[in-house]
Amino acid sequence: MELLRKPVSIVWAALMLATIASTWLLSNNSVTPEVATLAIMLIAALKVRFVIRHFMEVRRAPLALQFVCDGWLLAVTALILTVYLL
Repeated sequence: MELLRKPVSIVWAALMLATIASTWLLSNNSVTPEVATLAIMLIAALKVRFVIRHFMEVRRAPLALQFVCDGWLLAVTALILTVYLL
């Protein structure tokens, strides 16, 4: 039971729930394809942030590196969404 209380296990569970949300819930015809694509891209960006922070140990890195990683993720996500929406 101790394993279930570790932050890495909680993050892993959140990643699995996000995967289920983006593949199962949004793949139905409940929303338009454009809305589904935007939601999937935003969920993917959130998942990338979790992976960078928790599995690549950036949460313990200097603050400057954390800002660089977050800025890179924000820039890439914004670029992809901008190209998709145009």
